[in-house]
Amino acid sequence: MPVLSKQFRRYDFEGDLEKALNRVDFFRIFHTMALRHGFEHFGVLQLTNEHENSLLANRLMLHDLPAGLAETYDKRHRLNDSALFKSFYKSTIPAVWRSADMAENGSAEGADFLDQIGFDMALSVPVHSVTGTRYVVLFLGDGDDIGRNEHFEICYEASCAFDYFHRQVLANKAGMGLTPRETEILRWISYGKTASEIALIVSVSEHTVNSHTATILKKLDVVNRTQMVAKAIREQIIQ
Repeated sequence: MPVLSKQFRRYDFEGDLEKALNRVDFFRIFHTMALRHGFEHFGVLQLTNEHENSLLANRLMLHDLPAGLAETYDKRHRLNDSALFKSFYKSTIPAVWRSADMAENGSAEGADFLDQIGFDMALSVPVHSVTGTRYVVLFLGDGDDIGRNEHFEICYEASCAFDYFHRQVLANKAGMGLTPRETEILRWISYGKTASEIALIVSVSEHTVNSHTATILKKLDVVNRTQMVAKAIREQIIQ
């Protein structure tokens, strides 16, 4: 009996996924997916250590949120403190939060984030890369609740789209042209080590460490160590 290699993958946008090559293509796919299921916006968030301070703007790998919304949120709130963010480390089951339901039930679970970000409903779909790095595809909006079948459908579509997005975009960008030594120094910088400390650790001069750091800044197209580490984490150069 002949084997149908793609029989297990059935989604209406298969052609779009096969043709998608860059962030613009996947932006359109996720944006269209959100609108089709009654949401206004989407965001693909990378998760790291639960207790590591996380800025929403730094965790967003791809999104269509209004300009400046994530940055404004980060100035006023801590993503780590929100019940919705904490829930990502308690369960990998997709979940829906609605402000109206929480108000009726007297529950604050997830309501803080919704109130702070300015939407009435959120749907989170936990996903992961083939290397095990965890992400969440988040849909946000002010529409009506979704039914069981539509919930299953959007979760499956989001998982499929993320799989392609990671393999075609995120995995291909890992490294950003850094050499193994530059990546090693970058990792120590992310741990908060000074140039003199790194020089002792990797057995080179402090001048060499500073030279490597300048090269890393140029390759990542950033202006300081804070931006360098944030971008390296966002682009999966380091974890």
